[in-house]
Amino acid sequence: MSQWTPDRLAGYHQQVFELGPDPDGEGDVTAVLVRRDPREGEAVHSTVLYVHGFADYFFQTDLADFFAARGLAFYALDLRKCGRALREGQTAHYVSRLAYYDQELERAVEVIGEEHPGAAVLLAAHSTGGLILPLWLDRRRAKGGVAPVAGMALNSPWFDLQLYPTARRAVLTQALRVLAKVAPFHALKQLPGVYGATLHTSGTGEWEFDLGLKPLSGFPVTFGWLNAIRRGHARLHRGLDLGGVPTLVLRSDRTHFSRRYSDVSDRADLVLDVEQIAGRTPCLGDRSTLLTVPGARHDVFLSLPEVRAHAYAVLGDWLDQGSFGVGVGAVQAPAPQ
Repeated sequence: MSQWTPDRLAGYHQQVFELGPDPDGEGDVTAVLVRRDPREGEAVHSTVLYVHGFADYFFQTDLADFFAARGLAFYALDLRKCGRALREGQTAHYVSRLAYYDQELERAVEVIGEEHPGAAVLLAAHSTGGLILPLWLDRRRAKGGVAPVAGMALNSPWFDLQLYPTARRAVLTQALRVLAKVAPFHALKQLPGVYGATLHTSGTGEWEFDLGLKPLSGFPVTFGWLNAIRRGHARLHRGLDLGGVPTLVLRSDRTHFSRRYSDVSDRADLVLDVEQIAGRTPCLGDRSTLLTVPGARHDVFLSLPEVRAHAYAVLGDWLDQGSFGVGVGAVQAPAPQ
């Protein structure tokens, strides 16, 4: 049976998954499944499993409340070496293969199934999580089927390497194959950005979160981890078979790469190239729907209030279509009235 203990968030419990020795040699690893406690009078007909992005962890309780109000019991997974699962002496978010995450993802689905037998699971993810989940679902389908997964909603998923033109991306990807073998934990030099400050209350944001688990400038990017990401990108670009699972992709309408804050910083994706997101969405298959949320931040559900409300309305409309949404296409979400 599941063993739940109180979480750092009020009204939530957590369960620690002991995953054994780290394939990358950094001791034993764990993952942490977080559950929103049911409130009196809430009905449940389905469930949702949320996965965070890089330099992130689950703290977005408004998102959980949104799903719960629509009858979806909410669970979030802090992956190995991430968030609540990061242990002393480990390199934050480091894996040399994205497939290592399959272990905790399968455990999470198993626990959800124990608590809600027969209920459908909606997958939800942000940024790097939006790359991890489709790849896992493709592998799961190949091994025997995607059930109980019945839908997937991706929030600014990381589908390609931003900042570099095509030719330089190819050169860097080839170099990473070698560097990942000889110096996997070596960190790339990074220039500080302003995205974290647009979210946290110490900047222009509305949220309090643990800066040890989600630093304003992120965590170092290592050769080994980035090589794993590029291998994941390459697999995605060849096209995935998600077993007919309808998938929603949300993105901002604008990318703004800048190390200096301006008014645009709160109304654009400061992390990823939104055109790359659009261009790679068809790799998810013919049941994918791309919707653009004007003025959204990289995490569309941490955008400014009016934009955030619009993003929730768009997600709600997709959920209301039935079977977690249907349809193919790329459109801009209508502006709120």
